[in-house]
Formats: sequence, C-alpha cells, structure tokens
Amino acid sequence: MVVRRISVTTWYLETRSREHLRASRLPALPAQIVRAEIPLPELNRFLYTCVGGPWHWRDRLPWTHAQWLKWLDRPQLQTWVLYVSGTPAGYVELEAQEGGDVEIAYFGVAPPFLGQQLGGHLLSVGIDRAWDMGARRVWVHTCSLDHPAALANYRARGMTVYREETEEKEVAPHPPGPWPGAGLATFP
Repeated sequence: MVVRRISVTTWYLETRSREHLRASRLPALPAQIVRAEIPLPELNRFLYTCVGGPWHWRDRLPWTHAQWLKWLDRPQLQTWVLYVSGTPAGYVELEAQEGGDVEIAYFGVAPPFLGQQLGGHLLSVGIDRAWDMGARRVWVHTCSLDHPAALANYRARGMTVYREETEEKEVAPHPPGPWPGAGLATFP
C-alpha cells in the first residue's frame, strides 16, 4: 500500500463532572439511541467501518471475529447505537477503565447523517451514559484525521483539552471507506 507522511495532531479531552455536560438540543430527525446489550462483532464492525471509513480508521480492520468478540464481550464495554427512522446512523463505544475512568473509545455518525445535529445529541447521551457507568472522569481522544467538527463537538459538550500532541504519521493517500472498492460517501 502506498503511504504518505503527514503531521497529525491528537487532542485528549476530559470532563470530571456530570454537571459540566452541556447537552445538545434534540435533533429534528426522529432519533433513538439504544444500547446493544448482546455482543455482536458483525454489528460493531459494521458501525466501525461505516462511521470511520472516511476518517482513516484502520486499526481494527484486520481484527478477526474472535478479536472483536473478545473486545465486546466484557462488562466494562457498552455500545450505544443511534437509529434514525430504524436505520443505524452512528454509535458510541464506552469502556470503563481501572481507577474510575470511562473512555469514549469510538464515537461517530455515518456520512449520510452528518450535519443534522445528530452527533451532538449522540455525544451528549454517550457522556451521560458514561457517568451512569460510575465514571470519576470521562475522556476521549480525537485527531486532525477525524471529522473537522469532532473537536468542536467535544468542547461544546463541556469537555476540555488536557493534552495535545503532534507527530508525523504514515497514512494511506485516501481513507479506506466502508469496504474495499466502495469509495467514499459524499457529505452534506
């Protein structure tokens, strides 16, 4: 695979109190957020590629079914799925960690649903669910390869940057898309 070297900035954000959550207004679309309580690697892999395909999410692409199941089938992990009119439109994965931290391990909205205030709503619910998991701190990292509004969304929900790093990384010339040969969805 051809790669290129680029400068990538990663921001680490946190919130240390449920009271700091600035919930987004409700979206105009009929949205429902439901916990996926049965570990299903096919679902999480679908969400991972659908949401992350445009943003160079590659680290889990080589995972086997067994690796996905091992990740999902733990009491520390919760997956919350955003549905719009019955269609999966995004998700948030929450991982409880030692010491009382809950990481927003993965979060995002599928390309056809971007720009419709669904991301703010999903993130608001995700942060609130993280507090329900007994968090003493909720944290996440995002980078300059993610959606251009990601950092602003985290900040708008009351999260603050506690660390920033910039490093040279090798990336493919184009994000992988949802599956090989699919191409990338156009954004609204």
